[in-house]
Amino acid sequence: MRSSWKKLSIAIAAAVMICCVQAGWAEEAPVETVTIVGNYNNSVGTSDAASQGSVTSNLIVNRPALRTGELLEFVPGMIVTQHSGDGKANQYFLRGTNLDHGTDFATYVDGMPVNMRSHAHGQGYSDLNFLLPELVQRIDYKKGTYFADEGDFASAGAAHIRLVDSLPQGIASLSLGSYGYQRAVLANSLAAVNGTLLYGLELNRNNGPWDNPEGVRKYSGLLRYSQGNHEDGFDITAMAYTNNWNSSDQIPLRAVQSGLIDRYGAIDPTDGGRSSRYSLSYALHKRNQLGQFEFDAYAVQSALELFSNFTYYLNDPVNGDQFNQSEYRRMLGFNMSQAWDKQLAGLEMQNRIGLQVRYDKLSPVGIYNTLAQQRISTIRQDEVKESSAGLYAENIIQWLPKLRTVAGVRYDAYRFDVNSSVAGDSGKVSDHIVSPKLSLIFGPWDKTEYFINYGTGFHSNDARGTTQTRLPDGGASNPVTPLVKTRGGELGVRTEIIPGLQSSLALWRLDIDSELLFVGDAGETEPSRASRRTGIEWNNHYIAAPWLLFDLDLAISRARYTQYDPVGAYIPGSLDKVASFGVTVTDIGRWYGGVQLRYFGPRPLIEDGSVRSASTTLAYARIGYKIAPRTRLTLDAFNLFNKQASDIDYYYQSRLRGETADGANDIHFHPVEPRALRLTLTHNF
Repeated sequence: MRSSWKKLSIAIAAAVMICCVQAGWAEEAPVETVTIVGNYNNSVGTSDAASQGSVTSNLIVNRPALRTGELLEFVPGMIVTQHSGDGKANQYFLRGTNLDHGTDFATYVDGMPVNMRSHAHGQGYSDLNFLLPELVQRIDYKKGTYFADEGDFASAGAAHIRLVDSLPQGIASLSLGSYGYQRAVLANSLAAVNGTLLYGLELNRNNGPWDNPEGVRKYSGLLRYSQGNHEDGFDITAMAYTNNWNSSDQIPLRAVQSGLIDRYGAIDPTDGGRSSRYSLSYALHKRNQLGQFEFDAYAVQSALELFSNFTYYLNDPVNGDQFNQSEYRRMLGFNMSQAWDKQLAGLEMQNRIGLQVRYDKLSPVGIYNTLAQQRISTIRQDEVKESSAGLYAENIIQWLPKLRTVAGVRYDAYRFDVNSSVAGDSGKVSDHIVSPKLSLIFGPWDKTEYFINYGTGFHSNDARGTTQTRLPDGGASNPVTPLVKTRGGELGVRTEIIPGLQSSLALWRLDIDSELLFVGDAGETEPSRASRRTGIEWNNHYIAAPWLLFDLDLAISRARYTQYDPVGAYIPGSLDKVASFGVTVTDIGRWYGGVQLRYFGPRPLIEDGSVRSASTTLAYARIGYKIAPRTRLTLDAFNLFNKQASDIDYYYQSRLRGETADGANDIHFHPVEPRALRLTLTHNF
């Protein structure tokens, strides 16, 4: 592995030398960049990697989304699905990685981390159901380990969701749809005490197509006061969210094939959950004598009660295998940074230093055996205190008109404090890690620029695993490494040589010292072997006319374990192909609309690759009509062609009633929802 990275370093040095000897390069005047206003803002000169960009509100407003979490599907190459009820975090896939509910992809809302570490249901759990999509201003995304300000969970990528401070007009909308779908939204902003007061409310009901109705009961609210702007101003934001639902967990294929249940049935109809999230945050942006100072702080209180049964009667043939994952969390943290410009030997230089501090207290976090959501025994219950501090520095130098470098380094220190109900599993552990970063950006020539990126990163493991010496059943266990190193590299190009087209191509690699995998019978992630992923991404965003926009994103990847094991080298759940194609039509008289097609390819379900899932292709469509200047009617269609496919597939052992004690190894799948229609009436005031 070290020799591979050495070869990449030599290739980077060679590329620098080749570019530097180009005739007349240093004397050329900078090429003026042209910003294309469309679904994405990925123009030349706006980023430090070909795979970095920004999603505009145009796309967020104009593309239909079946679930709130599909906001992240606007990140090119990202696939968002669900393996359970719509009240819990979604399932995410990116760069050949089954991210489960968020491992190795960091998500933030105005500086607040969404990923929950040492979570009851899985490391890095990232639930976006508390968001109101109507209040999202943009999504800034990055991929890879090359950015100094990105820490835990950001090895595959990161998304920073920015909310609006004000609305040009108030929003009142009502949606009615198939399978009992109902949604009402009210939002507006108004002048108040030398600033702006923004509010938003959402009520949502949904049963879905399931034989056991989901019964989603969701309430979300936001209140924000702001002054100034994003360079010199501040805001204070309060958010609240609660949800109750019945789960539609994955089901065994054999149960459907035998006629025991249909595609939308359930083995255990008592699965379900309750979740809540309350937060208060503050953000300050200030121009000072040095440059730009930024500070944000947050306090979050969240809770989850999740009831799942993935193996049915394998472990307990009398009561069944339902279990309850439960947690009550308080999270505090702040981020601060100072940026300043400087000249050194006639070279333009930008510098930034930052500090990120976070503290999580889980009291308690536990897993319990249950019957119809009633606890019958405790598997383990813990109190966890997890604290971290990340210090980073970044330096940007414009060496020549056609060459700039971005060099950075970050230092992260963690402390884990676990008090467990399992004897031998309590303790305190500390760990730290250093992550250097380097990016080289060449050009532009003919409205085309080139990127070389390299960096190391990390993800943290569940605090409970760092002190664990005994399993709940009494067996011995070895503690896991607290912080796991990752390494990434990327070669990229971005061009606007064709008028109206923003196109980027990235060839990337990601090494992870220890993979995090979903375990079906435990309902959580656990560390596994080291892995390597390589791939290529091609993203295209084209404005054919002021009223017609096209988006085409293609991604191919290869994922393998790098440590030998006779069971095989394939990584279960790793995607190898992703494609997305979208057409957006705006302002054809009173009409507007669009079509979105997404494809994600087959996936190995076990290590030897002998069992694989099928591919999934889905189409969404929207047609809208402006009844009046401030009133419009929109019809959204999901799974337009009514495909029978899977949101996700797993392969593991389970037991149905009447089967032998060992049950059977089988594919367990969560079906995509059948064709569904939603009609929305929106009035601006």
